Amino acid sequence: MHPKTVLITGCSSGIGRAAALAFLEEDWCVYATARNPADIETLGEKGCRIATLDVTDGDDVDRVVDRIVDEEGHLTCLVNNAGFGQMGPLEDVPTEQVHRQFDVNVYGPHRLIRAALPQMRAQEGGTIVNVSSAAGRISFPGGSVYAGSKFALEAMSDALRNEVDEYGIDVVLIEPGPVETNFSDRAEREVNGGDGSGTDADIEADTDADADADTDIPGLDRSGAYESFYELFSETQLIGGGGLGAISPERVAEDIVDAASSTKPHARYQPGTAARIAVLARHLPSRWLDTAYRYLRKL
Repeated sequence: MHPKTVLITGCSSGIGRAAALAFLEEDWCVYATARNPADIETLGEKGCRIATLDVTDGDDVDRVVDRIVDEEGHLTCLVNNAGFGQMGPLEDVPTEQVHRQFDVNVYGPHRLIRAALPQMRAQEGGTIVNVSSAAGRISFPGGSVYAGSKFALEAMSDALRNEVDEYGIDVVLIEPGPVETNFSDRAEREVNGGDGSGTDADIEADTDADADADTDIPGLDRSGAYESFYELFSETQLIGGGGLGAISPERVAEDIVDAASSTKPHARYQPGTAARIAVLARHLPSRWLDTAYRYLRKL
């Protein structure tokens, strides 16, 4: 009997690293990947098989999936975890940053899914876990580009779940709210016009995990029309990094492993109270939500 095999993207820190360790504890064969292999050396020392993987590079994706199939003969689970959060008012986000956001958060999972599905169909089973966000169900001011990428990932996952059902393949969405990561420091640098330099571990979404994309990114093109947003962002920790209701990466990893191990996983998991509240809030009338945001802005 071969152990179950999982490929996880974005394992530099945060949810990705926690998930890799959680799968190891359950005796899975874990392929932990990141854009910078130095960031995951310690995972290799703990028993993971590590690989360099930039989710925006199709050749990288094919190489890693082919390696797993050659070495293990199967791929039980794919965890699309790599991602980052581009924050800022929509007008202030340069179009190239929108492209970059979608290249990592949407096209990256698409590349991995296309590479993994032929093997999963051949073995007549498998699980695809897409790490989304509560922001994939309800958007918020200053998070339009990030939420848009997560909305897209949710829509793709819902369609895919039914497309591959006949092959015994499950598709699961993980939708955390705020997660205790170092995302807020990184996001503040971007929002306030920093140069965006940093390591892979610096680029973490509040609700997903490590970004494995180019780290040399420019700041926002501040128009001067949304200074109240920047003041709010600077004075609060509403987004990630230990914000209100934040949960640990390990808590999110629990649901990822549970979904991958279940014979009948849920379509969606919402780790943490904040995530469950956000999902309920999406059912409120839009005018109620608009009024709530307006009230917060006044405060």
